Amino acid sequence: MNITRHTAEELKDPTGILSGERYEVILDIEVPEDDELYSEQGIYIKAIFVRDESGSRIVQSTIVERNTEAYLDFELEEDEESLLLSYCMENIR
Repeated sequence: MNITRHTAEELKDPTGILSGERYEVILDIEVPEDDELYSEQGIYIKAIFVRDESGSRIVQSTIVERNTEAYLDFELEEDEESLLLSYCMENIR
């Protein structure tokens, strides 16, 4: 899996209940044709990235097929989750 670009939007908590910063992140990814995530349409990952006093983490992620906007029923593997978190920590300000 290779992350090619991203967009991020800070999510505001109007209630003030949630601590820290929260972002909705859209990550365009490329996967090899032999990967189970591969789709001719292309795919992206929609994630919620949180940074607070407890540290940084991904609290939710969904894999989406481009063009159809269909949610794919796959879970990210541990190394893919780590890559996603590292990328967000380095690139989301």
